[in-house]
Amino acid sequence: MYRSHVLVCGGTGCTSSHSAEIIAALESELKAKGLENEIKVVKTGCFGLCALGPIMIVYPEGCFYSQVTVEDVPEIVEEHLLKGRMVKRLLYDETVMKDEIKPLSETNFYKKQKRIALRNCGVIDPENIDEYIAMDGYQALAKCLTELKPEDVIQIVKDSGLRGRGGGGFPTGLKWSFTAKNNADQKYVVCNADEGDPGAFMDRSVLEGDPHCIVEAMTICGYATGATEGYVYVRAEYPIAVSRLQKAIEQAREYGLLGKNIFNSGFDFDLHIRLGAGAFVCGEETALMTSIEGNRGEPRPRPPYPAVKGLFAKPTTENNVETFANIPQIILNGAEFFNSMGTEKSSGTKVFALGGKINNTGLVEIPMGTTLREIIEDIGGGVPNGKKFKAAQTGGPSGGCIPASLMDTPIDYDNLTAIGCMMGSGGLIVMDEDNCMVDIAKFFLNFTVDESCGKCTPCRIGTKKMMEILDKITSGKGTLEDLDELERLAYYIKDNSLCGLGQTAPNPVLATLRFFKDEYIAHVVDKKCPAGVCKALLNFSIDADKCKGCTACARKCPAGAISGTVKNPHVIDTDKCLKCGVCMDTCRFNAISKK
Repeated sequence: MYRSHVLVCGGTGCTSSHSAEIIAALESELKAKGLENEIKVVKTGCFGLCALGPIMIVYPEGCFYSQVTVEDVPEIVEEHLLKGRMVKRLLYDETVMKDEIKPLSETNFYKKQKRIALRNCGVIDPENIDEYIAMDGYQALAKCLTELKPEDVIQIVKDSGLRGRGGGGFPTGLKWSFTAKNNADQKYVVCNADEGDPGAFMDRSVLEGDPHCIVEAMTICGYATGATEGYVYVRAEYPIAVSRLQKAIEQAREYGLLGKNIFNSGFDFDLHIRLGAGAFVCGEETALMTSIEGNRGEPRPRPPYPAVKGLFAKPTTENNVETFANIPQIILNGAEFFNSMGTEKSSGTKVFALGGKINNTGLVEIPMGTTLREIIEDIGGGVPNGKKFKAAQTGGPSGGCIPASLMDTPIDYDNLTAIGCMMGSGGLIVMDEDNCMVDIAKFFLNFTVDESCGKCTPCRIGTKKMMEILDKITSGKGTLEDLDELERLAYYIKDNSLCGLGQTAPNPVLATLRFFKDEYIAHVVDKKCPAGVCKALLNFSIDADKCKGCTACARKCPAGAISGTVKNPHVIDTDKCLKCGVCMDTCRFNAISKK
C-alpha cells in the first residue's frame, strides 16, 4: 500500500513542457529519500487545464500543482511528500483556501463540466489495464456478451440519443443498425482518429488518457453489428496516442478481452492500427477506408454507403474516437443516463478543445445546451489582457464563427446549424477584437485548399478561386462585385463537391460574410483593415508628441525605414516600411501606431 499517489500529466501538451523529465526527477528524488515504496508516481493522460501545464496532483490531499518544473521537484519531495507541508507557491490559485484545499470539481474550470468521454483522463495510468478495470472497465463488454443480444445493444444506443461526435451528428444507433442488417461473410468496425482540424486535440487526448475505453467500445460495436475485425486509423503525428493504444490492444489480447471466444461467448473480435500521413481529407469516412486499403486517400461517391459497401467492399461501421468513448458508459448506466443530459435532440455531452484568445486553454466536456458565454467566461476564464470577445470558430475549416451577439446560443447540433455554423469534431477557437475576420476566413480556406485531394473540380478549382478573391480583398484591390462572386462561388462549391471536405470548405467564408460583412466592406471600400491585421492595408506612424527620440525603433527596423536624431521625434518612410511591427514591439513609450 502506498500512502500517497502523485499523478503527473503525460499527455502531449505537458510532455512538450518536459513532464517526462519531471517524472524521472521525481522517481529519482523519491528513491534518494527512501520513499519509493511509500509514494506511487502515476503518468496519466490530460487533466484538461492545459494552460497550467505541466500539472501534478498529489493524493490523498488533492493538491493541484501547476506549471511545475524539474527544479521544483526536490522541494515538493522534501516539503510535501516527506514533511507533509504543501508547497503553496506552486498550488493552482483557485484551489487554495485558508486551511484546506478546494476540490478541483469546485473550481470554475471544472464545476460546469460533466465528464463521460473524459472520465478516466487524468485519473488512471493509461498503460495499465488493471487500473482501467478498477474503474469498471470492460464491464460493459461483459454485459453485452453475457446478458444482451446484438439487437438489444443497438436499441440501447438508439434510445440514448447519441449522435456522431465527428461533426455530422448522425444518430449512432441508427448507423449501427444499418450495418447489422446487412449479411456478409466479413464485417468491419473502423475508428476515425484522424483528427486534423487546426486547434483540435480531443480525440488525441482520449487515446492518450483512456485507450482501453476505445478498445472496449469498438468490441461492443463489433458484437452489435456482426463484425469480427476492427481498425483504428490514427495520424502518425500522435506518437504517444499510438504507443498507448498499441499497448492497450496487446494487454486486452493477453487478458482474453480481444481475440477468440471473448468471455466464453463464442464471439471473436480483434483490432489493428493503421497510421495516417496527415491528410485532412482522410477524416472523411470513405477516404479513410480507401487509405486503410493501401490506396491514395480519396473519397468515394455515396451511395453505396459504408454500411453496405465499406472497407474492402464489406459492410462497415465507422465512428470517431469521442463517439466510441461514450459507448461503455451508455451500456453500463442505461440509455436514460445519457439522454437525461443535454437537449431534446442533442443528448449527452460534447468535448471541446478550447484555444485561441482565452485564459484557460484546454480540454472541456460540457452537457449539450451549455451556452457559448458559459464556456468562454465561466469555464474558459474569459479573454486575456482586457480585450473584448469577438467570435468563436467552431468546427475548424469545416465550421463557422459565432459572433459576440450570439454568445448566449446553447451549443448543440441544431442551434449551430440554425446560425450557419456546425459542431464539427470539437475545436473551439476564441478570437478577440484584434482578429480580422476576413483574415480568419482566409486562414481556414487556405488550409482546405492545401488539403483538397483534387478529385472533384468544384473543390479543386473553386476553393482556389475563392482564395484568389480573398487575397485580392486583403491586399486592398477588392471590389464590391468580388464579394458577390465570393458568395456565389461558396454556394456552388457547397452544392457540387464530392465529399464533406469540399461541401463544408466555404463555411468560414459564408459565416464571416454573414456576421462581419462590415469588415469585408471596410477592406473593399475604405481600403482599411479595422483590426489592423492585413499588412497591405496598414500604415505605421510615429506620434511626435510621444516619441522621446531614443532611437530604439530605428536601430531595430530591418528595412532602415525609420529616421531621426537622438532626443528628437522620428519618422517612418512608408515606402520603405515592411509593416513587420518590430518598431511597435520595441517602442517603450507607445509612440507608434498602425491604422
